[in-house]
Order: sequence, then C-alpha cells, then structure tokens
Amino acid sequence: MTNTKRILAAFLAITMLLAPVLIRAEDKLEQPILISSAGQSADMKLVGMLAKKQELNAKAVNMATAEDLEGIKTLIFVPGFSSKGLGAAGVSQKDEMDRVVKLVAAAKEKGIPIVTIHIGGTARRKGQSDSFNQLVAEASQHIIVVKQGDEDGFFTNIAKEKEIPMESVEKIAEVATPLGKLFK
Repeated sequence: MTNTKRILAAFLAITMLLAPVLIRAEDKLEQPILISSAGQSADMKLVGMLAKKQELNAKAVNMATAEDLEGIKTLIFVPGFSSKGLGAAGVSQKDEMDRVVKLVAAAKEKGIPIVTIHIGGTARRKGQSDSFNQLVAEASQHIIVVKQGDEDGFFTNIAKEKEIPMESVEKIAEVATPLGKLFK
C-alpha cells in the first residue's frame, strides 16, 4: 500500500469515528428552544442554565405540552425519572409518560427537531428512568450525554442504531459547548 493510500485510509477511518459528533452547518438547529423534562428530574433546570450560559433563546417548562410548542424551533428533552419530581408535579409515572409521548408526537407533527441531553449520570439510568431515556433518545436528531450515564453504552447503542449524532462529555458543565454548537 502506498503512503497516499495509507493516509487516505487513515483519514477515512478517523472521519468515520468522528462523524457522529461533527455538526455540519446544515445540521444547525434553530431558536427559540423549549426545554422540558421527561421523568420530572431536576436536571432540566441545569440544562436551562447551560443554555443561558450559551446565550440561547430558551425557555424551560417542566410539564410542557403541545401548546408550549407554539413558535418553538427546537425541543430539548432532559430525561430521568424522579419520584420526588413526579410527586411535586402531582402526576403519576403513567401520566408523565403519556405527556412525553404526546409532546414527542406533537413535535414530530410540527417538524420540530428534538434533542436529548442526559446529564443525570447513573442516578438517572436503568429502572424507571430508561423508559423515558429510550423514548426521547430514539426520537432525537442529536444526543448529548455525560459519559457516566452511558457507561453501559445505552445511549451509544441508540445513536448507532438510529444513526443519531451523539456527543459525550465528562462533566455536566462541559455540556454547554456541544449544546452551543448545535445552534451557532
């Protein structure tokens, strides 16, 4: 194999590895943004603060419904089950799942892209959380996850199977950078 062929092969291999995390200009998402919970964890508030840090035009609505999508260009879900959060919202797990299913359907019907941002680590994985995680991740155009929440490859597998670009970061604060890149 010539050096040129080796370089080309290496370039193609690197490109294939990086393709899921590269955001092309035509993949940029639009604002305003609606941020909502899927499972009622408090993680949504942190993502709202990260969006503010990136100076994004975003509003956070914990119990968002289809009506909240009026004028919205992108929907961000922050999944993770919280029995405390459900109790505070006064809803059952089934009610919450029904709300999220309807919100996903409404966004799809209106052509609003969905992004999943999972920052809850292992505390917001497995058990009751993964039904919410799977629902919104599979409906997404992009996934951002803190690595600790994907140690078993849960989000990676969904991203590969559904061909969804995904970015992993080490810490919650690092979510701000890929989040900003989606819109700028």
